[in-house]
Amino acid sequence: MATNDATVEDATLLQLIALNDGCPYDPSFFDSLYKFYLPGDDRPHGFLVPDVVEKMPWTSDFKIIHDSPKRVEILDSSNGQDTPAATTAALAKVVKACQEKDLFNLNGEEYEEFAIVGVKYPVRIFRYAAPLFGIVSQGAHLTAYINTSTGMKIWVPRRSPTISTFPNKLDSTVAGGISAQDTPLETIIREANEEASLPPNLTRQHVRPAGVLTYITILEQGQGEVGGLVKPDMVHVYDLELAENVIPKPHDDEVKEFYLMTLDEVKAALLRNEFKTNSAAVMIDFFIRHGIISADNEIDYPELNMRLHRTLPFATAPRL
Repeated sequence: MATNDATVEDATLLQLIALNDGCPYDPSFFDSLYKFYLPGDDRPHGFLVPDVVEKMPWTSDFKIIHDSPKRVEILDSSNGQDTPAATTAALAKVVKACQEKDLFNLNGEEYEEFAIVGVKYPVRIFRYAAPLFGIVSQGAHLTAYINTSTGMKIWVPRRSPTISTFPNKLDSTVAGGISAQDTPLETIIREANEEASLPPNLTRQHVRPAGVLTYITILEQGQGEVGGLVKPDMVHVYDLELAENVIPKPHDDEVKEFYLMTLDEVKAALLRNEFKTNSAAVMIDFFIRHGIISADNEIDYPELNMRLHRTLPFATAPRL
């Protein structure tokens, strides 16, 4: 089985997907977790591990039920007058209490807000607190490529050695979390400029949406003193065909350099586990969509497709 060590060789594509989609599929796995509920909504929006529930400095805005089925509920302090604002404020208040008590490594993190997906009304939570509540995170990834006389080549960046997560790993051409005020497309356009020096007008004109990947990661390294957090993700993927004279260049301190790699070079790097875990999944999806990986050349082809599009046990739309 492959690990997160970049020197590991002979990983399979399915093992790379399993590294990213590492949450067990057995429904009983969730029995020990606390379901997370918003006011006036009977659908869960996340899962909390018992250690988080025990250590969290809960405020009066929350109701904790320890009997099975375990649950954490936000109470509507506005009594229906302004439920969205009251719910967002309740989350911000408990996160601030965590920071004041120096819990879960939240001090010093940026205050970017994410929108909780699938809600009946808008609710936001600070980005780095979302994994504590097991809430679905949203991101956007772009794969930029060129078609040459010798075949397709892909622009692949190497992450900075000083970045806090996955230093020196290979990555998607452009990627970023979707903040509460942005759409997936707006995120890609901004990040393409910030990370790869690609002009917004060029990206907006030529980028193509290519679907959504869903998976659940288990953060075994934990957040602060807590391990085993459930981190569901929804990743919007985009393709961008570039002219050969358009060269992505690092623009911020997150990217060390860009490589123009052949398909064989990319696949070899994947199998050596040189890619960031979710970026490996994005690249495998790109290979599938462009017919580079197929049932004719990959024994795990059906399973790869299923594991890239996991049905999440949370609300992902206001109401089905």
